[in-house]
Amino acid sequence: MASVTSLSASVQQHLATALSAALPEAGSADPLLRRSDRADYQANGILALAKKAKANPRELATQVVSRVVTGEVIEDIEVSGPGFLNITLTDKAIVENLAARYADADRLGVPFAENPGTTVVDYAQPNVAKEMHVGHLRSAVIGDAVVQLLEFTGESVVRRHHIGDWGTQFGMLIQYLDEHPHELDHKDSRVSGEEAMSNLDRLYKTARRLFDSDEEFKTRARRRVVDLQAGDPHTLATWQKFVDESKIYFFSVFEKLDMEVRDPDIVGESGYNDMLAETCRLLEESGVAVRSEGALCVFFDDVKGPDGNPTPLIVQKSDGGYGYAATDLSAIRDRVFNLKANTLVYVVDARQSLHFRMVFETARRAGWLGDDVTAHQLAFGTVLGKDGKPFKTREGGTVKLEDLLDEAVQRATAVVREKAGKVGLTEQEIEENGRYVGVGAVKYADLSTSAVRDYKFDLDQMVSLNGDTSVYLQYAYARIQSILRKAGEARPAAHPELALAPAERALGLHLDQFGETVLEVAASYEPHKLASYLYQLASLLTTFYDQCQVLSADNAPEVVENRLFLVDLTARTLHRGMGLLGIRTPERL
Repeated sequence: MASVTSLSASVQQHLATALSAALPEAGSADPLLRRSDRADYQANGILALAKKAKANPRELATQVVSRVVTGEVIEDIEVSGPGFLNITLTDKAIVENLAARYADADRLGVPFAENPGTTVVDYAQPNVAKEMHVGHLRSAVIGDAVVQLLEFTGESVVRRHHIGDWGTQFGMLIQYLDEHPHELDHKDSRVSGEEAMSNLDRLYKTARRLFDSDEEFKTRARRRVVDLQAGDPHTLATWQKFVDESKIYFFSVFEKLDMEVRDPDIVGESGYNDMLAETCRLLEESGVAVRSEGALCVFFDDVKGPDGNPTPLIVQKSDGGYGYAATDLSAIRDRVFNLKANTLVYVVDARQSLHFRMVFETARRAGWLGDDVTAHQLAFGTVLGKDGKPFKTREGGTVKLEDLLDEAVQRATAVVREKAGKVGLTEQEIEENGRYVGVGAVKYADLSTSAVRDYKFDLDQMVSLNGDTSVYLQYAYARIQSILRKAGEARPAAHPELALAPAERALGLHLDQFGETVLEVAASYEPHKLASYLYQLASLLTTFYDQCQVLSADNAPEVVENRLFLVDLTARTLHRGMGLLGIRTPERL
């Protein structure tokens, strides 16, 4: 199915043609079209054009209006104020456009991006031997939505989960376990992935305390890191056990998040070990990095420490060990030269912004990034508690991600159960919908906030049927499905010959904007704008319900069919839009 040209694009074309006829020197000027309360659209571009051409804006606007072809798409166009244009579309054009979208069941007429390429999205980066906590939520949820959006617009997406699976902490953990073997029993097959991870996390914290307080243990642990890096079989085998056990746990958490994470997409820090020495050699030979006090460093004019001295990016430490920068730069080389990526997107906490700015600049100086390959950090803010402070347990500890998801599902299931009697849900449906609503609530609260902003984690608000929540959107979808089930013999069908009520027009014009919204959101990596679009759609649907009876015996059959068509297209748009955010829409709620 071909993509559908939006109504705003059609109007834009009509205006551009009239503009260049009235003012040939304007060329392909932008009429600056936007949705308006006074008409369907308002064009504001004539004021700037008139100023440039030293013409009277109102006179120029009048000339443009006289050249606009009305009838098929544009019903009426008038000059307003100093030179704005108010444009009203024909009802027929609105319905025909929506009918074309409706006929394209899979994509709803959404076009593909003009020049798709290959993007690597680096997101959901947990650490081996550590439990996932609330801090891991945003990278996973935002990253997954960006992946879905890019793939839908035709981009070739390579998913990467850059897990923390290498370095000093593993020397420390392996050494501790060698000295205290009784503290971890790998033989008990009854231990779940969650329990095994909880044990590992506890051991990690115990080993860390010993490492920080006992210099002799610290020396032994550092020697063990060297063994690990040298590929000592026993050390490597123990490390592999940690990785395997951690992955089982990661997969269980991602499954709870209703997110697909595939094993081949997990390429941790260890995946770039063989490239580290060459990365350092290339940087040193090209002069991008220099030796300073034995360490290999990259300096920047605009990055200085509190003492006013330059703060370098340390690629290799003076003892020969490699830091995060070496791994991140090696990953860039791999993604650009092996995976042939045009764009690299890193969904990483805003607190790491300086590190990534330095890494990207280093890669640019080395020639690995340039005009044809760009890197972008999709930085995100912190999850806060209701009190506006970083989200913690009552005891002041870190909130485990699994506990948080379990509680969200529990709360949502209670909300679903309360309403279940009215729609006759089975116990199985209550539990399934409870999962979809609970996990959807957590995801939507995150995605409906601009990524760079902090947001408050308030489960009561998240699972509320009122306000800007995923439950409100899911309920809107389920309500339409209920209407479609009750419609009996009546079927959704477009009737372009009918006049539309104001609420129908408003809903139709918003449905028309779905394609443009999806392309814009995918290109700018801003899922919150899609969430905002969907919330507005559900709000317009509520107004439509209040003002336009769908299944009324007083309505002519074609009015019923047309309204069923409008609500069905709304449901499909909600379903597709929510799916792109990684949120399910239950049929009955």
